[in-house]
Amino acid sequence: MLLIDRLFSVGTIRKAIWRLWYPFLTRRLRGEEVIFLNYAFETAPPAGIPLTPEDEPNRTCIQLYHHTASQVPLAGKEVLEVSCGHGGGASWITRTIQPAQYTGLDLNPAGILFCRQRHPLPGLSFVEGDAQKLPFPDQSFDAVLNVEASHCYPDFPGFLREVARILRPGGYFLCADFRFSDLHEAWARDIAAAPLTVVQTRSINAEVLRGMNCNAERSLSLIRRRLPKFLHALGRDFAGVPGSRVYNALQSGELSYRSWCFQKPEAG
Repeated sequence: MLLIDRLFSVGTIRKAIWRLWYPFLTRRLRGEEVIFLNYAFETAPPAGIPLTPEDEPNRTCIQLYHHTASQVPLAGKEVLEVSCGHGGGASWITRTIQPAQYTGLDLNPAGILFCRQRHPLPGLSFVEGDAQKLPFPDQSFDAVLNVEASHCYPDFPGFLREVARILRPGGYFLCADFRFSDLHEAWARDIAAAPLTVVQTRSINAEVLRGMNCNAERSLSLIRRRLPKFLHALGRDFAGVPGSRVYNALQSGELSYRSWCFQKPEAG
């Protein structure tokens, strides 16, 4: 979908495209148990985090969530994930890190329905909503998570202001996302202007590429079986398979993938 982002750079048009794509994808993947829509993460040597047999097929996608969420302790905290997709990350964090309450929010109504049916866990809830207008009062959460989604938002600085609004003083914003090189300057400028303090950041291009390699066979099989042929090129980009535009851009450095930990300043 990075190709769509580059062709339709106007925010309102891009948002309309995403509104159509994700419900379409949810319908096409129904019955395939695709609970992660993000790319992947693998270290060298392999991270080897312990997983249950049920979680093992999604190891590299889970490891991207683990890398992002483990930057600060989330046990016993109230956590919001903005753009939770099909809820795989929300389920894994709820079951393993054990926050007091985990809320997954997404703009895709079909995705939220899928999440509610697929992930019925105590302390986990799913809400339909817009990342640009988060439907929560000020200072509602101890932490906000955002994995591979902010590049879809028409107003990234506005999203960062919304995150700061709903975080409690001292709360954390944990995210992982990417931008093409022509947007790096604006990306850095928007982050510098945000009402949040950067605690740490890291380039993870190499780890994401390793994860993509691990997932390639499964991703290509899904594309062939579930997408019409005229969408196969977009599907390969969306899945980040070797040889796709996204994969090649990550490999060359034209695309930068980073993880971040931000903190909202303490009151007073």
